Amino acid sequence: MKIAVSGKGGVGKTTFASFLIRALADEGRKVLAIDADPDANLAQALGVKNSDEIVPISQMKELIEERTEAKVGSMGSFFKLNPKVNDLPDRLSVEVDGVKVMVMGGVKTGGAGCICPESTLLKRLVGHIVLARDEAVVLDMEAGLEHLGRGTAMNVDRLIVVVEPGRRSIETANQVRRLAGDIGIKNLSFVGNKIRSEKDREFLLKEMPDFEFLGFMPYRSAIIEADLDGVPPFEKDKECLDIVKAMLEKLRN
Repeated sequence: MKIAVSGKGGVGKTTFASFLIRALADEGRKVLAIDADPDANLAQALGVKNSDEIVPISQMKELIEERTEAKVGSMGSFFKLNPKVNDLPDRLSVEVDGVKVMVMGGVKTGGAGCICPESTLLKRLVGHIVLARDEAVVLDMEAGLEHLGRGTAMNVDRLIVVVEPGRRSIETANQVRRLAGDIGIKNLSFVGNKIRSEKDREFLLKEMPDFEFLGFMPYRSAIIEADLDGVPPFEKDKECLDIVKAMLEKLRN
């Protein structure tokens, strides 16, 4: 099972991804968790100690230059479009409670569609993980789906978009759905998060009538407490973990 998770910043995308990863691991599965959001904090949400010391792959200059045979930051140079990456998931991941975690990082560019050694290596790596690895994979994406190319996207089993009650969040969900269609992702589901009341749930269902919702997660102060205490949210909120496990079962069916 290969699942990508997306959504507007602040909707609880990474929190949901951490619950999903824990739900898969609790089934006894091997899980590879990929933080593909430039504002990386998935490792922290999974309980990795000293997660702020992890160097994102996009910042590993020597590795990028070795694999692509090009100097990072150079313009107009030739470089490998198919660099070797099959050894990197085991070599560069850290393990916590049976889950392997990799931090991709982002490529800072002045425009979209960067064709550079850094982005080429990252897209090739994500493609290898989705196409060739035999673990369950969860990718915590940015809203732009930047690391997913067309070939990779068509082999993601499901794109889950997290949305909260609010018009900006809904607009982002619409944008992600359009982008997903552009790159060949056919299986989309949506999760309502930070639901404070039945009114919030009804708002999302009314404003997004043609969206397939996997389910809804309540607003929880326990998740904020988990962040303050520096522990994974699923350690503080077992009920939300059970809700996500039910969503996982729904996906299978």
